[in-house]
Amino acid sequence: MTDSAGEAARFLTRNAVDALPEGELERQLANGQPLRVKLGVDPTTPDIHLGHTVVLRKLREFQDHGHTVVLIVGDYTARVGDPSGRSAMRPFADPAEIDANAETYQEQAFKVLDRDATELRRNGEWLDMAMEDLFHLARTATVAQLLERDDFAKRYSANEPISVLELLYPLLQGYDSVAIRADVELGGTDQKFNLLLGREIQRAYGVAPQSILTMPILPGIDGVQKMSKSLGNYVGVTDPPEEMFGKLMRIPDEVMPTYYELLLDEPFDSSASPRDAKRALARGITAIYHGEDGATAAEERFEALHVRHELPEEIEDFAFAANGDAVHLPALLADAFGVSRSEARRLLGQAGVKLDGEALGDDALDLPAERLDGAVIQLGKRRLKRLRRR
Repeated sequence: MTDSAGEAARFLTRNAVDALPEGELERQLANGQPLRVKLGVDPTTPDIHLGHTVVLRKLREFQDHGHTVVLIVGDYTARVGDPSGRSAMRPFADPAEIDANAETYQEQAFKVLDRDATELRRNGEWLDMAMEDLFHLARTATVAQLLERDDFAKRYSANEPISVLELLYPLLQGYDSVAIRADVELGGTDQKFNLLLGREIQRAYGVAPQSILTMPILPGIDGVQKMSKSLGNYVGVTDPPEEMFGKLMRIPDEVMPTYYELLLDEPFDSSASPRDAKRALARGITAIYHGEDGATAAEERFEALHVRHELPEEIEDFAFAANGDAVHLPALLADAFGVSRSEARRLLGQAGVKLDGEALGDDALDLPAERLDGAVIQLGKRRLKRLRRR
């Protein structure tokens, strides 16, 4: 806990991109009353990844300073689809799937948030409104105002379709702030327009306008695009510890300072070797979600597989048929790992296939069945199967 409103505001905004209006959060804190800090999430997918936790960790800091977090599960706004950062309309989301995702999402959010200091709401409570109320809400903003938004402006200038429903989305999100009387709203930098519009909608309804904090977008483990499950560059908070550790060991060196700051709240030591710094990062993040024992075991497994090149204790069996003495290896690899035969041949030519730890060449297209029976075949660094002849 900090001693003054100024110190608290500096702490809470230290790694934010925007804290607007300037000085407003400090003025709110100076009142000495617990603030209602809002985050709205649309459960279009069931799982939370580390990119989501950047904002969740900031919410936890507010909780640790005695404030109430209002986590709004957007069971209604998810049906519209947030157009932020979108170049095309989102497909319609199935309400039953949204409800199922919401249950998973909120449970995973409590891996970061203090459940007892969280007010959990669904915006279907107030967005299932009468038509007259929707008309009132629609009058709080103009089409010109909404088209100032960057993603809408780009789509409009490119003659790409924008649905009326999408134009309503920022208004619905803003009305969430009216309904729960938010003092502060958090979001990623892609949410800045929506968060600021929420202030205007609150004013239109006679509610004191919220201050806003935007947080950086975490790059994925490719180091290029933002972390996203659809891009496959994500680390899920429920990933098994060895998978979480292994994924984090793949991040490019240049994004490590960002990961240290946003996920561990620690300064990056540029004097440490990249190898040691990355191990410490992977171990620290894995420990947050799986405990110190889980992180230690994950690091040991990584060491065994990728440094000492030992085989794991448990390897999935794959049964293969042999009509004769020889087995065509590209066909076996295609069946065992779901790759194409041409891809299997390419990997053989690149020494990307090992049999009991020995790299095979492109001359190993056909091997005796007895040599394969009971052997461990490895495709790339992580994919292994123990072969059993049927």
